[in-house]
Amino acid sequence: MIIADKKLKGNIFLAPMAGYTDIAFRTVCFRFGAALAFTEMVSCEALVRGSRKTFDLLARGEEEGPLGFQLFGSDALTISRAVRIVSSHSPFIIDLNCGCSVPKVLKTGSGAALLKDPEKLYRIVLSMKESTSLPISIKIRSGWDANSINFIEIGKAAEEAGASMVTLHPRTRAQGFSGKAEWKHIAQLKKALKVPVTGSGDLFTTEDIKRILDFTGCDAVMLARGAIGNPFIFAGRLPGCREKLLTAMEQLKIAIRYKGEKRACKDMRKHIAAYSKGLPDSSRLRNNLIRASSYGEYQKIISEYLSAHCSKTT
Repeated sequence: MIIADKKLKGNIFLAPMAGYTDIAFRTVCFRFGAALAFTEMVSCEALVRGSRKTFDLLARGEEEGPLGFQLFGSDALTISRAVRIVSSHSPFIIDLNCGCSVPKVLKTGSGAALLKDPEKLYRIVLSMKESTSLPISIKIRSGWDANSINFIEIGKAAEEAGASMVTLHPRTRAQGFSGKAEWKHIAQLKKALKVPVTGSGDLFTTEDIKRILDFTGCDAVMLARGAIGNPFIFAGRLPGCREKLLTAMEQLKIAIRYKGEKRACKDMRKHIAAYSKGLPDSSRLRNNLIRASSYGEYQKIISEYLSAHCSKTT
């Protein structure tokens, strides 16, 4: 796949997810075949102020492939300054979040609030494009609510301003993650734009990926919730019990390298809950791991579980 004049080896991407897409999780997804991954959402305001915690979100792991930085903000000048800052960190692409529906983001006029003002979005994307030679993309929803479905207008505004890719999660801001993703919106956007269109929403299996590509004709897909605890989806296969948990342990090991043991073990709890979903007696496994605060404790609990529930071939 080609975005602007930059080539990727595939068209299955890992979405930006706050609290999830850290170095360790991205690294594991790259190992299984993700063609592009995004950082957690980065505040332009905090970046310009020099927040150390925010700058930490720009860190890259040794094994990572093409990486996109996702920014959020509402002021064109601040966003353009943030773009210049992140450009020096050599991302593959810089993305503007136009879909987040979290109240603290919306009240600043950022995220999905930008869907209400296509002209403002145009000015922001134009300022981003003028601040870097790197490709710019936006990630949007179908609209603010059912009475203001305007994804085509938004997509065209971004394209005219110089965006090189548009990603659509076809739910409204009002829906959040409820209801069903309207894949037909992705198909309509693909027909309306010349730049690549990436589809997202309700992608949990390899079959889902094939269906959305066939149904919409989109150029790429972006996996979010469907990839949590399931990096194997990038390889297009189903893992066994043992591989699931050993991969989780490998992710923890990578996280410890970059975060330190205490924080990594705490952050891993939500990931291990996803990795263990559907496994036999998984609720007991999760209850035991909630108390684990070191790699050794994780390893002991996982080893005992594997011996009791997973054969060496599954």
